[in-house]
Parts: sequence; C-alpha cells; structure tokens
Amino acid sequence: MNRPHVSVVIVSYNTRELTLGCLRELIGSRTPRVRFDVTVVDNASSDGSADAIAEQFPEVRLLRLTENVGWGRGVNRGAVASDGEYLLLLNPDTIPVGPVVADLFTFAVQRPRHLVYTGRTLLADGTDDGYSCWGLPSLWSQFTFATGLSTVFSRYRWSNPEGLPGYDRRSVREVPAVSGCLLLIERALFDRLGGFDPQFFLYSDDIDLSARAVALGARPVLNPGAAVIHVGGASSSSEGQRVKILRGKATYLRRHWSAPRARLGIGLLVTGVGLRALGKALLGAGRTRGIDWVTIWRQRRVWAAGWPPVDEPRPPQVPTGLAPRPMAPPSVA
Repeated sequence: MNRPHVSVVIVSYNTRELTLGCLRELIGSRTPRVRFDVTVVDNASSDGSADAIAEQFPEVRLLRLTENVGWGRGVNRGAVASDGEYLLLLNPDTIPVGPVVADLFTFAVQRPRHLVYTGRTLLADGTDDGYSCWGLPSLWSQFTFATGLSTVFSRYRWSNPEGLPGYDRRSVREVPAVSGCLLLIERALFDRLGGFDPQFFLYSDDIDLSARAVALGARPVLNPGAAVIHVGGASSSSEGQRVKILRGKATYLRRHWSAPRARLGIGLLVTGVGLRALGKALLGAGRTRGIDWVTIWRQRRVWAAGWPPVDEPRPPQVPTGLAPRPMAPPSVA
C-alpha cells in the first residue's frame, strides 16, 4: 500500500457534532492525486464523540484516550499512529472549504523550503477570523497587554503585535508563527523537533513549535488558496479558556526566554490582568466585553506558574505495524 502524502490529525474533546461535520466535509474533499488518511484522537470525551465517529466513519483511525491529555500531546499520539509524508493538524471546529488537504500539500511540494504551512481560517461570511497565524511574543507585546493598549487599540499592529491585525491573509506571505487550527508540517521536521512539547496542555504549543521550527531553518508561510471555516472556542468557556491561554503564555515565556526576562514578561501579564480586573470591578460587565477578569485575577497564581512539566515520550516513534519512515522527498505522483 502506498504511503499517504498527508496524515490528517484531529484532536477532539466534547465536540461531537462539530467533529462529525468536519470529518464529513474532509472525507468528501478527497482528490485522486493526493492521498491522505485521517486520525482522530478523542481526549476522553463524555458526549459520545468516539462512538459516533467509529459508527459514521469506520475508515478513520480512532484513538480513544482514557484521559484528557491536552492538544499537543494528543497530536503527538496521532502523529505516531500515522505515517504520511506530511502532517496536517486540523481543529474539529473547522469546516474545510474545498480540497484543503490537496491545496496545502500541492503548495508545500511547490515550495519545499518553507516546511511549515497554513491557510486562511474564516468566519461564516468568508472573512478572515485572524486565527491562522500569529506574531511571536516579545517584551513589547507583553507591555502593550499590561497597559491595556492591545485592547484599546486592538486594530493596530503596533499595539497588538501578536494578533497581527490588518495582516493581509489574501496573498502568499511568510508568517511569524502558524496556528494549530490549520497547520501542515513536513513529517521529517516534526520528528526532528520531537513533535509538540508535552508540557503545553493547551495554547501557545503551536507558537512554541513554530519558533523551534524557525530555529531549525523553517520559514512558515500562508497559502491563501487553502481555507477552512472556523467556529472557534467550541470546547472552552470564556474564563476557563482565558486561564488556559495565560498558562500557555507563561509556559512559552519560561521555555524561550531567559529567567529574568521571563519573570518580567509574566509580571507584565499579571499587571495586564490586574488592570482589566480593576476595570471590571469599577465599570461592570458591559465595559469589559463579558470576560470576568476578576475571576481570572483570583487565579493568577495558577496561570502565572504555567503548565507543569510532563514526562512523556515524544515523536519520532515507529507506528505499530509499520516500517520505519523513509525520509524521501514528497511527490504527487
């Protein structure tokens, strides 16, 4: 049997209907010239996701985990279970627009030097939702968050450098970091990186992978010809999601910055949350976009500590029943 050009990995957690909808469109988008298989890693969902996937999509490789191990660790397990020349990471709350696998793979073959690829993540009306790529964290971006500039002037690059507002996602361009919502990466590079850092339970793991890939010579790039509709935030509540985002940010700073610089960066995060919590207390929910920053402030010791270290094997590992992967150049033959 020919090795797949692409192995699609989807990590699902209590997103039953969204995951089924994503798989329905994904399987229906197959093209004869690009072979891909699909692995769904179910993070111990309690909504019947795994049973529904097994029943409706028997051709999908399904990994039923007994505990929620988070996103990056889930991807690592899906990567080990599959054998495509490239890995395509896809959120379950996305709907592929056309043959997105073929579009990204063909683009990658034509531009092999980039090694890491993304497309456009869209709102239902077809406009960009801004989640396909990000700027890397910097002291300036932490300062603009601490002072509230990134919120008050969120539409400007100078004040919201991580969000990349106004970034033209309608043309081919290199990007600082790629979102795990839609991320294609060469298998050989993924293995060389050891996959995702297992310490990241959720959030900033894709930024971490992108930064490490760039350090090894990758040039992440956006292909506007590949797109998905992105529902977004389907498995997290507002405050719970925000706490996880902050834990991911704190972990990233500690993993990539010197100890003094990381302490300063995390201090700026704490300051920014404190400022928003004060605004929440003084002005009420109507002026703070519905996020309960007071609750998030009270949990600052938790999220400022980041995610705890995890001792878990990382890719590459030989998938069960498969021969070791040859590192031959990809082709579309």
